[in-house]
Amino acid sequence: MGVILKAENVSKQYRLGLVGTGTLSHDLNRFWARIRGKEDPYLKVGAVNDRATKAESEYVWALKDINFEVQQGEILGIIGKNGAGKSTLLKLLSRVTGPTTGTIKTKGTIASLLEVGTGFHPELTGRENVYLNGAILGMRKAEIATKLDEIIEFSGCEKYIDTPVKRYSSGMRVRLAFAVAAHLEPDILVIDEVLAVGDAEFQKKAIGKMQDISQGEGRTVLFVSHNMAAVKSLCTRAILIENGEITYSGNVEKVLQKYYGFEKNQFLVESFSSDKDIYFNSVTINDNSNVSKSIYNYEEDINLNISIEINKIQENSALFVLIMNDDGIRVFSAETPLNEFKNNYILKINGGFLSKGNYKVDLYLHIPLIKRFDSLIDVLFFKVFDTSSEFTKHKDFNHGLVFGNYTWIK
Repeated sequence: MGVILKAENVSKQYRLGLVGTGTLSHDLNRFWARIRGKEDPYLKVGAVNDRATKAESEYVWALKDINFEVQQGEILGIIGKNGAGKSTLLKLLSRVTGPTTGTIKTKGTIASLLEVGTGFHPELTGRENVYLNGAILGMRKAEIATKLDEIIEFSGCEKYIDTPVKRYSSGMRVRLAFAVAAHLEPDILVIDEVLAVGDAEFQKKAIGKMQDISQGEGRTVLFVSHNMAAVKSLCTRAILIENGEITYSGNVEKVLQKYYGFEKNQFLVESFSSDKDIYFNSVTINDNSNVSKSIYNYEEDINLNISIEINKIQENSALFVLIMNDDGIRVFSAETPLNEFKNNYILKINGGFLSKGNYKVDLYLHIPLIKRFDSLIDVLFFKVFDTSSEFTKHKDFNHGLVFGNYTWIK
């Protein structure tokens, strides 16, 4: 396959408060340094890109010393908090703006979807904008014509394709723009958070298309999103950007754990206390394939594998599990008796039970209301996403802690 994109020591500096790169005096200082063959004096100054802190310099490094490679056919997820520098990086990769320092090397054509309706003329119809957008991406009119029907069908905007785009909703513009970019066969497709504007049905369709063009056609996708379930299901690798710097790169699951701060408490906790009658050995959290992970879609089963040691059977003793959310609310409890010398227990939290949110696990070995043998508090943390339930159409509406077990009688 080979490397199709490479960023080497890429940095981007901005001046705070004003549009432009600096004052006249700064521009003169830069010019004087340049004609003497000296380094730009303002590259040595500049605050770290942390939006939560007070500015101590009039310059800020939106990105600092970014280095990574992307293989052909790879889907790279780029994640980070708001203001971390993700969109700035995509603008550099798309050549919307240039880096202050460093180089970006690419092979082939790049198509970008950075903002809703970018490249669309509001007075032109959807059909005319397909040709316009295709031309911007470097396609000939004949090439666009061969794909036109497929683009229109995929966008779901056929009824309005000869209506001026200014009458489109933001979601319709995203549908059409994505359809153009995905079907005109760029070597690298750059997607920002714009897919969040689309509905759940279109997001699922778009993710499927991105998988097809990567796996089937060998093209490369760079994908920025705050929808971590989409990143998890789509991307083959991910990078985490914090304060303008890449702090972690690699396996998507590991990067997401780093992003949420779960990696410090994951997978294995040991508490050996052989002087106790009953004590914990270890706890892991796995999916149905026995893969240890901490991020699940709401439809996935979550398995808590609990290993204990029993030196002496205690009558009425039990293993108690408490699941709490990050607000400290008790979501549910589960308990099983310890009436034999059994060392391993699995609690399966069935998919479709927990709604989206962050959760933690407490474990107890006890005789209820009488004696506690051992306990593990905040032993594991995990996160549940929801990308496909009936409630996704309500966007950020909080429908409750669990989906519930109920029946509509009509």
